[in-house]
Amino acid sequence: MDVQTLTYLIVGATFALYIGIAIWSRAGSTKEFYVAGGGVHPVMNGMATAADWMSAASFISLAGIVSFVGYDGSVYLMGWTGGYVLLALCMAPYLRKFGKFTVPDFIGDRYYSQTARTVAVICAIFICFTYIAGQMRGVGVVFSRFLEVEVETGVYIGMAVVFFYAVLGGMKGITYTQVAQYCVLIFAFMVPAIFISVMMTGHILPQIGFGAELIDAAGNGTGVYLLDKLDGLSAELGFSQYTEGSKDMIDVFFITGALMFGTAGLPHVIVRFFTVPKVKDARVSAGWALVFIAIMYTTVPALSAFSRVNMIETINGPDSTGVPYETAPTWIKNWEKTGLIKWEDKNNDGNIFYTSGEKNEMNIDRDIMVLATPEIASLPAWVIALVAAGGLAAALSTSAGLLLVISTSVSHDLLKKNLMPDISDQKELMYARIAAALGVVMAGYFGINPPGFVAAVVAIAFGLAAASLFPAIIMGIFSKTMNKEGAIAGMVIGLLSTASYIAYFKFINPAANSSDNWFLGISPEGFGMVGMFINFGVAFAVSKVTTKIPDEIVAMVESIRFPKGAGEAHDH
Repeated sequence: MDVQTLTYLIVGATFALYIGIAIWSRAGSTKEFYVAGGGVHPVMNGMATAADWMSAASFISLAGIVSFVGYDGSVYLMGWTGGYVLLALCMAPYLRKFGKFTVPDFIGDRYYSQTARTVAVICAIFICFTYIAGQMRGVGVVFSRFLEVEVETGVYIGMAVVFFYAVLGGMKGITYTQVAQYCVLIFAFMVPAIFISVMMTGHILPQIGFGAELIDAAGNGTGVYLLDKLDGLSAELGFSQYTEGSKDMIDVFFITGALMFGTAGLPHVIVRFFTVPKVKDARVSAGWALVFIAIMYTTVPALSAFSRVNMIETINGPDSTGVPYETAPTWIKNWEKTGLIKWEDKNNDGNIFYTSGEKNEMNIDRDIMVLATPEIASLPAWVIALVAAGGLAAALSTSAGLLLVISTSVSHDLLKKNLMPDISDQKELMYARIAAALGVVMAGYFGINPPGFVAAVVAIAFGLAAASLFPAIIMGIFSKTMNKEGAIAGMVIGLLSTASYIAYFKFINPAANSSDNWFLGISPEGFGMVGMFINFGVAFAVSKVTTKIPDEIVAMVESIRFPKGAGEAHDH
């Protein structure tokens, strides 16, 4: 069977599975729609959290970034994993003890203010739409290559599937669908990595193959280590050394910080900890999620290095002089059809050649690396089809989680808790589904008109989360003096300062987007950490000159700080 037929079969089977689970686990109440009834097993929740958190940026784009920029790509690995540890240790159990449905719910009650709740809703929706743009682009990239349809058509198909199980099943449907999606995406990621590790180094574990000696066709050691080979190829072609960074250390520090604190402020990940029965289960599920995440994240550097070596050698040929376009590897021509690879014969010799600088003839989109890796390494057709299904699982699982945050922020926090307090449970559920449907449509628009490549868009979302929601949540848990005026001012100023900085360099004046013009040499991807410091500073300054918080709120903070008991999710 050819790749396209296998892709239709495998992707079709996974979509049928997701939709079947959604029908089986249809939400019948707002509690089931928002927090899956609060009865999800910790291991299942850990798996669903891992799928929710490992988005298209993790599956499709992360290895692509590391593959192209080498050491500098480690900021994404450090920031995202470090942030998850911070979330698991410092926030998840306390928020679970509080026992509400959403992040704006916590902020609205902790800061005894409908204004604070509304600001948190705006922040959550802003973050989620920025994040979901990257997911829908990932869906479009996968469909455009493997099902040979237009990117727009691919996005429409993805919208239809997400619409079905997110709108129908809510958190209950999403949770059990994400368990299936985790199994699909981790299998799809690990199979080609193991294949290539065995082919190139003889080691079954990619993590060991990453630091191992390369082998020849007969299986004998070549005496050359993978990273040494990659450094040599990079230097030969004019790229910076793969194992050396080119970013300023201050920028590395701030990007890592923005990703880390942003992870800890992501509303769609935080809400997952409201779905387990007890506070102890929140800690346990966070631990399991870290195990499930680590399987992929410890493999990413190895897969990136394997892919980079294979890509350079298949494009430039064994003698590094290029190969004739007519006899070029089929993966290049396959991806050319999508527009994500472009060849320009600058010296008119008919050969394709990949190098650094003006002589480069190959324009390769970073987002294709993981999806193209099985083709580059000439792996079996079923592996190529499996990777397509894995990429879709990663994008769709996170999209569903983000859509749920958007729908609950509108129906629960904006309508039920603010504008329409007397609506019935069924009416609230109806509004949640309408909001999710509108969210799907807007997400589709961003997928068709994306503001950048997947991981860069997602990095911006993390920066916005770090600058707005994270300080409000962490101060809400650990400060008995932070009042509503301080929290609101901090969130507004933090979000506006970060969004303005990002908008200026990314959209208003992209020509100025260089380290010479950045504040203290900090890139837009790292400015979220500056926004976080601004948020903290403004919040504490304002709280010092405004009213003290009520005694009952102090008592609430004390009860959250000592998380004993179940903390049942509730409305009142």
